[in-house]
Amino acid sequence: MAHTLDSIIDRIFDSYAAIGGINHLHGPNLPSMESIIRIIYDFESVMFPGFKTEESLDEQNLRCTLGENVHRIVRSLSAEVCKSLAFAARGDGVSSDGSCVDPGDREGSRRDAETITLTLMEKIPDIRKRLRMDVEAAFAGDPAAKSREEVILAYPGVEAVLIHRIAHELWQMKVPLIPRMMSEYIHGKTGIDIHPGATIGDYFFIDHATGVVIGETTIIGDWVKVYQGVTIGALSVKKDKANVKRHPTIEDEVTIYAGATILGGNTVIGRGSVIGGNVWITGPVPPGSKIYNRPVDYVHRRPQSSA
Repeated sequence: MAHTLDSIIDRIFDSYAAIGGINHLHGPNLPSMESIIRIIYDFESVMFPGFKTEESLDEQNLRCTLGENVHRIVRSLSAEVCKSLAFAARGDGVSSDGSCVDPGDREGSRRDAETITLTLMEKIPDIRKRLRMDVEAAFAGDPAAKSREEVILAYPGVEAVLIHRIAHELWQMKVPLIPRMMSEYIHGKTGIDIHPGATIGDYFFIDHATGVVIGETTIIGDWVKVYQGVTIGALSVKKDKANVKRHPTIEDEVTIYAGATILGGNTVIGRGSVIGGNVWITGPVPPGSKIYNRPVDYVHRRPQSSA
């Protein structure tokens, strides 16, 4: 048994050199998913204090708790952003002959990471204001919602948008890796896949949530409501088109019902339109439109009464 295991370990170890796919042996490590998850929970606690922890808050300990969370975020996020910047500066870290590549200016990466992190933290009051609008949109848009507290505690769409708004800020500051790590963690948790590059306006509500996909270059206006299973995506394009607008624009006050698929960078859904369930759209829709599938005929037969 021991000999067999040693042989297996040797073969796996040899595959690291032959195939790759491991964290870098030289220079800084990649950002840690465990750290990113802890940062996400700390951000949620800052955005909605007292909702994600058992600790009771009052006027005396609120500022102290906030201070602890903010300091922890700044310390942890700066470290992870520094790793991501150093990774981007060094490319794949290995030259064609297998030798180590200069990992870049690590001190510069550290300074840039601190600047990025502090810039994000300065935006937190504005992000909180927008999140309150999202909560209001969910509370007003769902008759089943009994309170705003219920929306914050129990609606996965609100949590997904919360983390998206943070990841989007990091994406705009060109932070590698971390915005996608944040969005994919929430994707796995909620079933909602929002690329951090997507631009989303105010009062946004994803109802029932599961299965929603929103692509990288999507632009969504204000007061938009989306139901489960909606895809706002791209038509199939080649890799060299990655930097062009590939995803639709959804203007203000649009409602998109369950299962709709809206594709393409030239697709604009005009203001105030209603997109019915399970429709397929690859072109512009004028403002105020109602798009829906024609219902099929059906027959309602009454059960025969027994004699």
